[in-house]
Amino acid sequence: PQAGSDLAAVRTRAVPQGDGTYKIFGQKIFITYGEHDMTDNIIHLVLARLPDAPEGVKGISLFVVPKFLLNADGTPGERNDVHCVSIEHKLGIHASPTAVLAFGDNGGAIGTLVGEANRGLEYMFIMMNEARFAVGMEGLALSERAYQQALAYAKDRVQGTEAGVRGGPKVSIIHHADVRRMLMSMKSQIEAQRALAYVVGAATDMAHHHPDEAVRAQNQAFMDLMIPVVKGWLTESSIELTSTGVQVHGGMGFIEETGAAQHFRDARITSIYEGTTAIQANDLIGRKIARESGQTVKAVIAEMRKVEASLAEASGDEFAAMRKSLSAGVTALEEAVAYIVATYGQDIKAASVGSVPFLKLLGIVAGGWQMGRAALVAARRLAEGSGDAGFYQAKVTTARFYADHVLSQAPGLAYSVVNGAAAALAMPEDMF
Repeated sequence: PQAGSDLAAVRTRAVPQGDGTYKIFGQKIFITYGEHDMTDNIIHLVLARLPDAPEGVKGISLFVVPKFLLNADGTPGERNDVHCVSIEHKLGIHASPTAVLAFGDNGGAIGTLVGEANRGLEYMFIMMNEARFAVGMEGLALSERAYQQALAYAKDRVQGTEAGVRGGPKVSIIHHADVRRMLMSMKSQIEAQRALAYVVGAATDMAHHHPDEAVRAQNQAFMDLMIPVVKGWLTESSIELTSTGVQVHGGMGFIEETGAAQHFRDARITSIYEGTTAIQANDLIGRKIARESGQTVKAVIAEMRKVEASLAEASGDEFAAMRKSLSAGVTALEEAVAYIVATYGQDIKAASVGSVPFLKLLGIVAGGWQMGRAALVAARRLAEGSGDAGFYQAKVTTARFYADHVLSQAPGLAYSVVNGAAAALAMPEDMF
């Protein structure tokens, strides 16, 4: 409980029994599905310290601790000494029980070591990378559900006359300019985020399964760079977008019966669990950028410039607007990367002040990159006369909206990354 995100502070103990098993003693909080009756058994993966473990994260081992010990035939047998002492009362995700667990109150919970001693954190991060991607997708799914519900309400809810139509009939609220702006904001960001997440998901598959070792390594580097962005940007955006969904509903969004508020509440945890946004951002600027002097992100920027060049060759105002915003966004990203590479080793606090704005900057520009790619494909399909013309035209229009309303934020974020440290760090604690 005292450790939080600081795993070096874990105090749970594992005592070897001499027969290959260990007795686990300690307490854990925030254990998702730590207790439930949906299965016959629950298997806990537990981080704990052996008696001779070194200090810090290098002394953490990983153990399998079942709720029920198994009989020789594999069926659940005797109850293990791990018990739920309470279920947390949470802001959202009420269908997911979050437990406080006590290990070893009655002699010790029997656990089995996973792999080698003192390598638990290394093993856990294999799971964490997958989990962080999954939580990013959870944020995306909540945003999508909030958009679907808001869109249906906006088409159904009749209120007021259309602006500029004096004495006109009452219209559904999707006819009102700001409601359209809100819906397009939701739609465009969701499409950009889904595209980026799928590209990162494909890179994950390539990193695991491509026959060429060099291609595997290249995709692994891209995946490592972007997973903090998928986790951080998609979840932070889900808080904003589910809130926008409530706003589209107006007063009815604040009423529980419509269900719009549930998406807002449920989204709030996504930027916290499996590593807060700040943890994702610190990982991004430190391990993924500064450590390699921005090598991987610079390669990604080169790919973005290729799409920018293709947009410049496409005809139409939409593509000119996309190219302009993407060009400015990539330039802003380059400026921020250069600052982090130059600053991180000399003044880590100054670089860290801009870590979350940088994560958002990279997400927004990467989303613009993917929206540009999608718009170019859509334009080709329209020129060929193939497929659903309405779908492809909507894709182009949505990409234009993203360029004008979302990607246009990139230079301001870069300014905060490069110039924002002084005021953030200057004030003495007692002046807050």
